[in-house]
Amino acid sequence: MNHYPKSIIKLIKSFSRLPGIGRKTGERLSLYLLHAPYAEAEALASNILELKAKVKLCSVCFALSDRDKCRICSDPARNRSVICVVENPADMAAIEKSGSYSGLYHILGGALSPMDGIGPDEIRLKELLFRAKSAGIKEIIIATGTDVEGEATASYISDSLKNTGIKITRIASGVPMGGDLQYVDQVTLQRAMEGRHGF
Repeated sequence: MNHYPKSIIKLIKSFSRLPGIGRKTGERLSLYLLHAPYAEAEALASNILELKAKVKLCSVCFALSDRDKCRICSDPARNRSVICVVENPADMAAIEKSGSYSGLYHILGGALSPMDGIGPDEIRLKELLFRAKSAGIKEIIIATGTDVEGEATASYISDSLKNTGIKITRIASGVPMGGDLQYVDQVTLQRAMEGRHGF
């Protein structure tokens, strides 16, 4: 890599620090930008700076937003009686893409993991409990992951809200569409059997 000028080496190192990008990809991106039109490189740099300057967390649900309240929390057409609890913004985006939900969200910013030092105070559980006490909340849908941490977080939320009179539900999980039963793991099959419903 020493055969490149310092400016290219610096950019390769910068790209290489990004998740999923190694030295070779960093080199490829750097060389692409070197030969790209100046306006394209300038637009990329400007977009990165704008991202850092403008994107923050929604003051209500903690989604990524470029204003105080995100577009979902600001939308009067959303069902304000239901809150879907997710671990991160990507989970919220996945649910939104499905088009199957029209309520509000609460983004925890992670899941409980005592082994990693992540307890209730390290994620946004207090904020969720505060929101749950707001007038008009009728249901909280827990959509945390199905791994050990996600399940522990779901149980903690359920236990914390059991005396509030709010309906607490968990998203269904089980055999994927088109899935072959012989390749589905035992935990997923068990959950699919336990969560079966009328036909």
